[in-house]
Amino acid sequence: MNFIKKDNPKTIRAWSFYDWANSVFPLVITSAIFPNFYDYVTTHDEAKIFIGHTVTFMGIEFENQNIYSFIYAFALSIVVLITPILSGVADYLGNKKRFMQFFCYLGSLSCMCLFFFNRKQLELSFIPFITATIGFWGSLVYYNSYLPQIASEENQDRVSARGFALGYFGSSLLLIICLISIMVFHVPAKYSFLLVGIWWIGFAQYTFANLPNKTHDNSTDDRKGILYKGFKELRGVWNQVKQLPKLRQFLTGYFFYNMGVQTIMVVAVLFARNEIDWGIGEAAEKTKTSSLIISILIIQFVGIAGSFLFSWLSTKIGNIRALMCSIAIWIFICVFTYVVVRTPFQFYIVAFLVGLVMGGIQALSRSTYSKYLPVTEDHTSFFSFYDVFEKMGMILGTVSFGVISQITGGMRNSILSLIIFFIIGMVSLIPLSRQKVESRKQPA
Repeated sequence: MNFIKKDNPKTIRAWSFYDWANSVFPLVITSAIFPNFYDYVTTHDEAKIFIGHTVTFMGIEFENQNIYSFIYAFALSIVVLITPILSGVADYLGNKKRFMQFFCYLGSLSCMCLFFFNRKQLELSFIPFITATIGFWGSLVYYNSYLPQIASEENQDRVSARGFALGYFGSSLLLIICLISIMVFHVPAKYSFLLVGIWWIGFAQYTFANLPNKTHDNSTDDRKGILYKGFKELRGVWNQVKQLPKLRQFLTGYFFYNMGVQTIMVVAVLFARNEIDWGIGEAAEKTKTSSLIISILIIQFVGIAGSFLFSWLSTKIGNIRALMCSIAIWIFICVFTYVVVRTPFQFYIVAFLVGLVMGGIQALSRSTYSKYLPVTEDHTSFFSFYDVFEKMGMILGTVSFGVISQITGGMRNSILSLIIFFIIGMVSLIPLSRQKVESRKQPA
């Protein structure tokens, strides 16, 4: 029994608003301020003198941008290990909101702890970054799984795009506040991490106040061996996925193209700091930081329009073909960056193109997957598979990017791996592009 009435405006507003709350993490922490903060802290001493890009972590020397990629991949590995079991338990109990709250609070409080990040204690300093990453992606498993329960199939593209658009706008607003505090009032960047945690945990309360505590009746009070039952439920979902060829085909394509998308989101700022000619000296360093944050804002605001653009395009040519158009633009972005981009202006062009397709491909991917699901109450378990495929791709993407960069001594050659990921993802979607995404007709 589903406890949620579909297309209820109040429920949809509350659900969408969580994008407004939590999107400050991928923007401020993963993409904009923390990577700049991390790169500066690990390449300059207390006297603000440049000391090189090499850092020591667990007794081993790394290029600072590469250990960042490896740590992020490690955090995602933990997400992959724990969320499938927890999502199965949440579906069994029907209380996914409680799990969503736990990961939200873990992530937001961890963001605040990044205030204490220190180069001299790099191993300890990365712990809150790891737990913040776990909190963000862990909460999204449960958040995404609400989509097929709150919106009818014909409205899912629009509702998904609305969530991403709110996320882009809200996170951009906080980034502007952080940017003004840093550049105008000279507030240390680490205070931005406190603001992220407060923003995330504060605005999430509106979502938690209006989403139902129970999504369905588990029809039993027997909670013995609940972890096993969660695993058993997941195994049942996997057996269903194997019997759904279109869903399986989509997940294959999604695995590869999202590998490229998410890797770019993680490494873009570090790539620009190391591969773009910004000049030398303290003045050039300030120009570099402000220019990179401006480019991130370009991505964010163009991304709002991009989310709705590709939602509209999907109504004209279908979800899969719209996704393939987006992937084609991603391939062009990678080739253009590898061959041409050397100056800040050229990087701004890339930022505009990334913004155009970033929100569109994320929103369409989420809603397309939702449409391929059978009629079921086990939405969290199904979306945990979506999450596992996403995180495994991100792990492989960031690790391969870091390994190639470590071996070749630069990040530019790593772009070639992203091109390959996007091409494989597009080819995998070709069989699905010949047919319409059909409505779900049979229960799981």
